[in-house]
Amino acid sequence: MKTTDIRKMVREKYGNIAANQTSCCGQKASSCCGTSSVNELGRMIGYSDEEMKAAPDGANLGLGCGNPVALASLKKNEVVLDLGAGGGFDAFLAAERVGKNGRVIGVDMTPEMVELARKNAEKGEYDNVEFRLGEIEHLPMADNAVDAVLSNCVINLSVDKPAVFAEAYRVLKPGGRLMVSDIVLTGDLPEPVRKSAAAYVGCVAGALRVEDYLDAISAAGFVDVTIVDETSYPTDGFLNDPTIQEAMADAGMTEEDVGNMGDIVLSVKVSALKPE
Repeated sequence: MKTTDIRKMVREKYGNIAANQTSCCGQKASSCCGTSSVNELGRMIGYSDEEMKAAPDGANLGLGCGNPVALASLKKNEVVLDLGAGGGFDAFLAAERVGKNGRVIGVDMTPEMVELARKNAEKGEYDNVEFRLGEIEHLPMADNAVDAVLSNCVINLSVDKPAVFAEAYRVLKPGGRLMVSDIVLTGDLPEPVRKSAAAYVGCVAGALRVEDYLDAISAAGFVDVTIVDETSYPTDGFLNDPTIQEAMADAGMTEEDVGNMGDIVLSVKVSALKPE
C-alpha cells in the first residue's frame, strides 16, 4: 500500500474519532486497551486522577500508551511541542507545568482533531496553548524553537519515522529534550498482520523493532537515548480494536493467534537529548 494511502486512512480514522469524540474502539467509555474506561487506562499508563480531572472534558480520548508529560521534567516558562496532539490532553497537562509565561504548541495532521483541541483550549481558558495543522514529518515550526518535544503513541503511525525524529531534532533548542511514549516490537509480526493496512492504522503493523526505533532516534543526532520504562501491550487491546478485528478477519486469524502477538508488542517510554 502506498504511503499516501496509509496517511489518508490514518487521517480518516482519527478524524472520525475527533468528530464523534469516541475512543478508537468506537465506545465513548472505552479505551483501545480493552474494556477499561478511559480513566482506568489513564491510571494504568501513568496519569494521576488529578491530571485526568484537570483537562477539559473531551480532551482525553484514551489514545495514549504512556504519560510523556510526567517524565519530561517540564519547567516554568519553557516552550513545549506535542507531536500528534489529538484532543489536546497532554498539551493541557504540559501547559500547567510551564505556567502562564510558558507555551505549548500541539501539531496534528487531522483537521477534526485540531478543531476539537482548539475548542477544548477555549473551554479550559488555556491562553498559553495553541494547535497547528501539520504533519509531524514536516513540522510547521522554526529551527531551535522549543525546550521539549513530547509525543504519545503517534510516531508509530508515521510512514517516515526517521523524518519525524529529524524534525524533532531540528526544532529543539540545543540541550532540548525528547520524551515519547510509543508502541514497538521485540520480534516479527505475523505476515498477514504486517501487510494489513487496518493493522497499521491500529498502531501495530507500523511499529518498528525496538532496536530500530532507538537507532532512528540516534541517527537524527540525539544522545543519551534511553528506554525509561516498558510494559507489555495488553492483549485485549488487539481483540477490542475494530481495526485489528478487521485485520484478523482478512487474515483468517483466531483470537489465540492475536493473543500470541502480546509477547512481541511493547509500550515504551523513551527519552533523549539534543546536544548542547
